[in-house]
Amino acid sequence: MNKRTVFVSLAIVAGAVAILAWRAGVFDTAPPASLQVTVPQLTETARAGAALFDENCAACHGPNGGGSENGPPLIHKIYEPGHHADGAFHLAAKQGVRSHHWSFGDMPPVEGITDDEVSAIVVYVREVQRANGIN
Repeated sequence: MNKRTVFVSLAIVAGAVAILAWRAGVFDTAPPASLQVTVPQLTETARAGAALFDENCAACHGPNGGGSENGPPLIHKIYEPGHHADGAFHLAAKQGVRSHHWSFGDMPPVEGITDDEVSAIVVYVREVQRANGIN
């Protein structure tokens, strides 16, 4: 087999993989306007986090983290712990985040929130994520 045949074969395979990935929605990063979110029985820390979330995050991330026209849903596979670890939430609250998954624009830092408060919010988000099949 010559180099040209190998190259053409690899290009065809790569193209087929890209088409299959596109058809499967791998490249679709547009969230629904808001998601229907199941809220489980929450632990005490998560209940405190829910109140803090409502106060500091829900205006953009929607009720129960389901998203809104102003910000993405946190109850989404993109925010699962393996992709966005708990520390990512702390950095986002402290420093803000450049838009990188969605087209909502940059997230500004959350003024006046403490690390302990963000930790409680993360506990809440993770409990709601698990209740919605995001582990």
